[in-house]
Amino acid sequence: MTEKPSRRRTGGREARRAAREEAIAGNSNPYLTRMIPPYEIMSDDGLELIENNADIILEEVGIDFRDYPSSLEILKTAGAEIDGERVRFPKGMCREIITKSAPSTYIQHARNPSKSVQIGGNATVLVPAYGSPFAFDLDNGRRYANIEDFRNFVKLAYMTPHLHHSGGTVVEPVDIPVSKRHLDMVYSHLKFSDKPFMGSVTAPERAQDSVALAEMVFGKSFLDENTVITSLINASSPMCWDATMLGAAEVYARANQATVISPFIVAGAMAPVTVAGVAAQTLAEALAGMTFIQLINPGAPTVFGSFAMSMSMQTGAPTFGTPEPALMLYTMAALARRLGVPFRSGGNLCASKIPDAQAASESISTFIPAILGGVNFMLHSAGWLEGGLSMGYEKFIIDADQCGLAANLVKGVDLSENGQALNAIKETGPGQHFLGSEHTLANFEKAFAVSEVANNDSYEQWSEEGSLDTAQRANAIWKKMLNNYEPPPLDDSIDEAMLDFIAKRKSELPDEFA
Repeated sequence: MTEKPSRRRTGGREARRAAREEAIAGNSNPYLTRMIPPYEIMSDDGLELIENNADIILEEVGIDFRDYPSSLEILKTAGAEIDGERVRFPKGMCREIITKSAPSTYIQHARNPSKSVQIGGNATVLVPAYGSPFAFDLDNGRRYANIEDFRNFVKLAYMTPHLHHSGGTVVEPVDIPVSKRHLDMVYSHLKFSDKPFMGSVTAPERAQDSVALAEMVFGKSFLDENTVITSLINASSPMCWDATMLGAAEVYARANQATVISPFIVAGAMAPVTVAGVAAQTLAEALAGMTFIQLINPGAPTVFGSFAMSMSMQTGAPTFGTPEPALMLYTMAALARRLGVPFRSGGNLCASKIPDAQAASESISTFIPAILGGVNFMLHSAGWLEGGLSMGYEKFIIDADQCGLAANLVKGVDLSENGQALNAIKETGPGQHFLGSEHTLANFEKAFAVSEVANNDSYEQWSEEGSLDTAQRANAIWKKMLNNYEPPPLDDSIDEAMLDFIAKRKSELPDEFA
């Protein structure tokens, strides 16, 4: 029996894949530079009203600074009223202190200088998701994350050109004691990536260990003058700061390292259900935290963070992709610009348990507002599943793909002579196609953003190649990336010094899993 020739044209398909991979490799920038203006939804009068309401909260309600007596002394000396652990701030005090010394932008230096990022201004830095105790992939499903998962996500973040940062606690490696895992996590960032990273914040001494490891790589004198760590400091909303976060924040501020002062709010539970109410409370909490940082070390880099989500009023579960958090984000971003400091929020967030249509819909509904709103430090750009409880391998790849496409969106409309393309229109004329025009031939390679994950083949080609859905294609991509991973160069003496430090610190610390 004569075998029928295959209809597959593998040579053409491979050529297309090679061209796509070359285009992706060439699209490597240390951060996004937005050429489009931030989307504004509120008038100046409305923003002033929210600022005034935040001042009322600070002056009349107050913010608790719990179990950290030194913070109370610092704030009292600066002019705040102290009542037990409740701190009340005279009208305008926080804003005056912050605007006087907090930088509007700063550079977070990477150990590879070409990957250093600007945080603030018209820059957007895309950062992996953070803090998940579980990992998920199509082969193994949902399970507790371990140090191998942690290293894998650091490697994936290092390898993709669409993420600009290594992140922080990309997953919780639960196979290592809580008291010691920060050492392995910070080491992994410094060993397996050369992009910027985040330090530990779960105890002041863990923050100090993060600084010590960074000093071994960058040198103490460099750290004294430059920022190499940006770390997340969450408020205990509503209207509280606790000793753990304050202690870690103080360590980083005194070391001239950056802190993201970020209230974490589920509207309806930790703040009012209304957008304006959430905005006023978030601003008040953040102002109090940033004031503390500037009193510790005037000029220390600090980022105004906002993480606000809605909730199901029927079940109490957090929800994502709804309109209200987008309105909150646009509002908070505008307030940060008026304050003159960088802004952090999340993107690509979802409640879905797997990388399905719900995950895609909810993620893009949080990512686009973050891009258009002008977020400077987008923590949770890739991998987030299950309201942050899981870090998904396939979701990471799909989200990173969207981050890459956004690089073209933020460039805005090209109004150069080439962008206007009048010569092409004149050359082609009515009733003809542009495929063979000189302008098309000169621009076709970079005319449009190229997705790494999407499939645009015919139905027949897609079917012959296995009828793979997006998650299945992403599964193959992350496996190929990890198989091809090669670590960035690191001096052996530096590596040895870090390992010696880690071994010594682990010998001093008890095994604690809580």
